[in-house]
Amino acid sequence: MWCSRTVLRRLQRIAVTPLNITGGLTSNMQREMSTLPRVYVTRQIPPEGLKILRESGQVQFQLWDSDDIPVPRQELLEKVKGVDGLLCVLTEKIDAELLEAAGPNLKVLSTMSVGFDHLSLEELKKRGIRVGYTPDVLTDAVAELTVALLLTTSRRLIEATHEAKTGGWGTWRTLWLCGYELANSTVGILGLGRIGVAIAERLAPFKVKKFIYTDVAPRPELASIINAEYVSLDELAKQSDFLTVCCALTPETKEICNKDLFSKMKNTSIFINTSRYILSQDKLLTMNENSLRTVIISCLSLILPHIASASYSTRNAMSALAANNLLLGLRGEPMIKELKL
Repeated sequence: MWCSRTVLRRLQRIAVTPLNITGGLTSNMQREMSTLPRVYVTRQIPPEGLKILRESGQVQFQLWDSDDIPVPRQELLEKVKGVDGLLCVLTEKIDAELLEAAGPNLKVLSTMSVGFDHLSLEELKKRGIRVGYTPDVLTDAVAELTVALLLTTSRRLIEATHEAKTGGWGTWRTLWLCGYELANSTVGILGLGRIGVAIAERLAPFKVKKFIYTDVAPRPELASIINAEYVSLDELAKQSDFLTVCCALTPETKEICNKDLFSKMKNTSIFINTSRYILSQDKLLTMNENSLRTVIISCLSLILPHIASASYSTRNAMSALAANNLLLGLRGEPMIKELKL
């Protein structure tokens, strides 16, 4: 497991080879710099990544200097022409049109993301373009947010805050705003990877009775870390008091959390989803009130923006990793995290 703060310190030292310039740039230096690989950065990424690019002395780069608005498509298609490397985020669609606009010089793509469904992998593979991405460094941040969502939902904090703000907090009542405890509960994990393990490690001190999980196959090495039992998807739904979803998006997992799964869950279960496109939300909204059940209401009352990795140390670690992947790829060396096409 990687801690984002520790990783950030390591990444700051990997690919940076600062230029030693005294007395300004000479004409020879300027000519040499003009022959450096050209890179386009599609967003004003967190400062550690930009610092690595600037101080490396290995590339000349331009960037879309905004973190609020994605680069317009036509602007992007124009800026990528002739570049050797591209550093992007998940809002940019890297498809045949863009790769055609970039031309044959483009050899390395580095995305500041774990997910890569915004990338046309077949087109990248066909052109021999290497791809770097940023897994592992956001494990802690995602696990922390998952636990925050679970506790907020199970103890009905959103409802309680609303009642306090709107005058609903009146006479004390014996069962008013009661929720469910983690103590002596069964926690189910759909997709036991590094994030699933990190979630369980954080929940264990709450005196959870049992961890169960399902995946494409048993994962005994990871399961042994948290003493988790492998079960079928149906059993996961039936047994879980709390069900957390942290599996990768694949054709098999897309919309795996659907009406059929929820119909097998306890009326009192709490469902927390921090995966992408796993929840069949459109179908859920067509279910009637009786079949919707407490579990779905709890889920839909806590929809958040894409902030699972949104901590300063994690986002800086992601940008540093993306920058290092790019520089190493342009040097023809193994990337720290490379997507095998």
